[in-house]
Amino acid sequence: MKTNISLIGMPGAGKSTVGIILAKNMGYGFIDSDVLIQINQQKTLQEIMDQTGHLNLRAVEEREISRINLERHIISTGGSAVYSEKAMTHLAQISHIVFLDVTIENLRKRIHNFESRGIAKNENQSFEELFDERMKLYRKYAHITIDSNKLNQEELAIKIANSVSLIN
Repeated sequence: MKTNISLIGMPGAGKSTVGIILAKNMGYGFIDSDVLIQINQQKTLQEIMDQTGHLNLRAVEEREISRINLERHIISTGGSAVYSEKAMTHLAQISHIVFLDVTIENLRKRIHNFESRGIAKNENQSFEELFDERMKLYRKYAHITIDSNKLNQEELAIKIANSVSLIN
């Protein structure tokens, strides 16, 4: 039985905040792959991209996620984790993958630092293009999709826990 839950979705979907609440509610540990990268690289995500490009950030993300070997944890992934089939296959083996689905309109309201947030994207790629590209990947890898547009963070955490318990 898989004991981890991995949260995937766009930047601003609430993966980290909901993940912390979910971990607390379930008595699980919490790990944020973006923070893991920053600790191990001793740089912010934006610094990694500025110095070595977005494709290198994705490669670093793949390595970090592929090394996660924990039980009873909520894993909040970076929004670009879905570009790595290796990382997503690993997450699927150790966890239930939950996609926090948020409309582009709601994401725009939540993200005010799109250019400096450390989002791994092509230099000239618009937020809309990135959104469209990633939505297909999130849906491909998700075991469970949660509409995250009208629920608050506490309600989302409860819905995720209930949804995962149904498939365990």
